[in-house]
Amino acid sequence: MPEVVFTIELPDGNRMECYSPSTVIRNYFVLGEQLPVEEFLVKSRKALFEASERVRAKFGFACSSAASQLNEIETRMQNYSGDSQIRILEI
Repeated sequence: MPEVVFTIELPDGNRMECYSPSTVIRNYFVLGEQLPVEEFLVKSRKALFEASERVRAKFGFACSSAASQLNEIETRMQNYSGDSQIRILEI
């Protein structure tokens, strides 16, 4: 299953590399896109759940790396207000 590493710019200017076990992430985010933290969280939850389910369909088990990545994203986003902006730098 092709995996995707995508890089985001956080509201404070720092970068964060994120992992998806599936290219489905490209259905949710676009290179150069800027979106509020709240919208980024909603899309991340949907995208990483769908990616994990694709792994389950192929291998018979969910992807723990997708769950771990989502946990890391949710933890990092707690530092920012919901209307702060996230930019997709690489995908």
